Amino acid sequence: MSSEVLHVAREKLSRKTLEMHYAITSLMEELEAVDWYRQRADDTVDAELKAILLHNAREELEHAAMVLEWIRRNDAEAGAQIKEYLFREGSITGREEDAAEAHGL
Repeated sequence: MSSEVLHVAREKLSRKTLEMHYAITSLMEELEAVDWYRQRADDTVDAELKAILLHNAREELEHAAMVLEWIRRNDAEAGAQIKEYLFREGSITGREEDAAEAHGL
């Protein structure tokens, strides 16, 4: 089970680190589920099954969005990166260059 993979002994980790681990692992699992459902939907020839699988994928995206918002609210560094890069127009990599210039890097 991926949520049990820790790189440091559990007793050495703070509660905050453990909870962020749970959130990050959950986000990964939700996005993985989206990928699986979409692949299966692409492969099926049954229209009703395809509709169900795509519905399931959308549900997993909803879950992923909720977890991402929790991460944004509970990790200032992640929140800053999300604010910098999400819901912006223009070049994604250009944002990084602009941000580096703004911070004198």
